[in-house]
Amino acid sequence: MLFFSFDQAVYDTGYCMSIYIGNHVSTSDGCEAMGVHEQELGGTTFAFFTRNPRGGQAKNVPQDDMDRLQAFLLEHHFGKLVAHAPYTMNLCSAKPGVREFAETVFREDLAKMERLPGHFFNFHPGSHVGQGAEEGIRIIADVLNRTMKPDQQTTVLLETMAGKGTEIGRTFEELREIIDRVDPALQPKLGVTLDTCHVWDGGYDIVQDLDGVLQKFDDVIGLDRLYAVHLNDSKNPLGSHKDRHEKLGEGCIGKPALARIIRHPALQGRPFILETPNEDSGYRDEIAWVKTQMTDEMTGTTA
Repeated sequence: MLFFSFDQAVYDTGYCMSIYIGNHVSTSDGCEAMGVHEQELGGTTFAFFTRNPRGGQAKNVPQDDMDRLQAFLLEHHFGKLVAHAPYTMNLCSAKPGVREFAETVFREDLAKMERLPGHFFNFHPGSHVGQGAEEGIRIIADVLNRTMKPDQQTTVLLETMAGKGTEIGRTFEELREIIDRVDPALQPKLGVTLDTCHVWDGGYDIVQDLDGVLQKFDDVIGLDRLYAVHLNDSKNPLGSHKDRHEKLGEGCIGKPALARIIRHPALQGRPFILETPNEDSGYRDEIAWVKTQMTDEMTGTTA
């Protein structure tokens, strides 16, 4: 069984809430500056794009800047970071040229993450564009088998998707099939990011049946492979397959359900990344709200 119900008995066994919270931070001022900026917002982790989210050439990052960031994270007790591949990286495109470029991007950006060791590299599995999900899954797994190494220090994360168009990863079963096709020697370096907007838009009812959704995840993939959470509200109703993020509490998921996700025993210890449509002031407020939910749960206050 994956977890226990969330009630006062949890605290009687010494359970303590522990998540890391942050948002996407710009790389424009360098690596160490990202950590400083996130700390100013109140965060304890953050995400960043490994290159421009719409693609293009990656910037050269000095190793000493990466080293200063690692030291900053350690000094200020940050959790693991969740780097994000560019949206245009479609490993299973129907066009050979696009696939080849995507594999080059994946290999280069994974190598970059190895220079900032011990963190996560998250990516959208891709869209099969008419080839069929099975063929897309095969292609994605082949790329992972060619580019990942058993001794790498970066954990690669497949992201749950909303099912827009021909996206792969709407169902837990599709993600499991990718994992199963990857060499067992590489699988310890492969996991999943659960995006709350995406799974909701994909048809998983995390509002009325969060325990059931997490049980399903555990049955199909295993919660030991869930390494990070993208914490987003959704502009869309359940099962819409549209993938449109909303600020926390202003969408169809709502703050009570998001608070249950934050507080859930099965999700503790992980980095939670906000991808809501905000500027710094909005992220500062949402980070503070997430922390309040954790504090309120320990004191018995409701959201």
